[in-house]
Amino acid sequence: MDNDTSIIQFHILPFSMKADKPIIFSVFFLLYLIGALVNIVIITVICLDSHLHSPMYLFLCNLSFVDVCYTTATVPKLLDILRSGNSTVSFQECFTQMYFFCIAAITEDILLFVMGYDRYIAICHPLFYHLILSKKICILLMIIIWFCAGLYSMYCIFSVLKLSFCHFLTIHQFFCDPKALVNISCSGSNMFYIILYVGILLFGVCPFLSNVMSYIKIISVILHIKSRDGRRKAFSTCSSHLTVMIIYYLTCISAYMIPPSDQHNFLQQIFTVLYTTGTPMVNPLIYSLRNSEIKRALQRLVS
Repeated sequence: MDNDTSIIQFHILPFSMKADKPIIFSVFFLLYLIGALVNIVIITVICLDSHLHSPMYLFLCNLSFVDVCYTTATVPKLLDILRSGNSTVSFQECFTQMYFFCIAAITEDILLFVMGYDRYIAICHPLFYHLILSKKICILLMIIIWFCAGLYSMYCIFSVLKLSFCHFLTIHQFFCDPKALVNISCSGSNMFYIILYVGILLFGVCPFLSNVMSYIKIISVILHIKSRDGRRKAFSTCSSHLTVMIIYYLTCISAYMIPPSDQHNFLQQIFTVLYTTGTPMVNPLIYSLRNSEIKRALQRLVS
């Protein structure tokens, strides 16, 4: 088949469709519903409570919004496939879904780095915190993050548009994943891999290494605090972000570093579910359960 975008239709094959569809539908529906509701509650609490109008909670609010986008870009279409049994996805639907997924993925990567930098400044340079992360700088950071994510996603989509699809148009994934599309292409993947590796270096490796260096410095500063309560309080301010970061990077690495095997496609989908659907639900729970200010703000809002 020639690469004629007017006639190309993809077939999404989630989990090989061997399991019970109603059970899979129910699981993903609950994951999506719980994740969306919890993240919306976090966004609402931060926006309405003036006590939470600080850089840390601005970044957390954006993270919750990105998590909602993450799941909304992938899960509703999967639910429709499971409900109707129609796995056909048009060229336009596939690439639209891929574009918004890439924006959410890149934005989350950069946000985790910025949130790590925020904790580094708060613990290692507390006297200069509001000077370095002023309101204008934080808003500018958010604009730059979303702009970079949108720009890179556009380049990524353009590189996928250069692919040629010959015969097999079945995507062994539960959404239009760029890597899954490259696996079924017959030519034109060189440009995609160049852009992919550049993106992994800029938005994956560099932020991850920067976070690691930041936490080495943070832990060193915390260990030099003489007061036990001071050490506990300092560590509690960054433990939530550290937990979220570890979960996110472990699931991402697991999804893309699985060695080839008979169960490769199935395992890759399972790990992809963890970081695209599981982590967006877990992230706000980690931050809300371990953050007394958010719990107090939620109580004030409810009362």
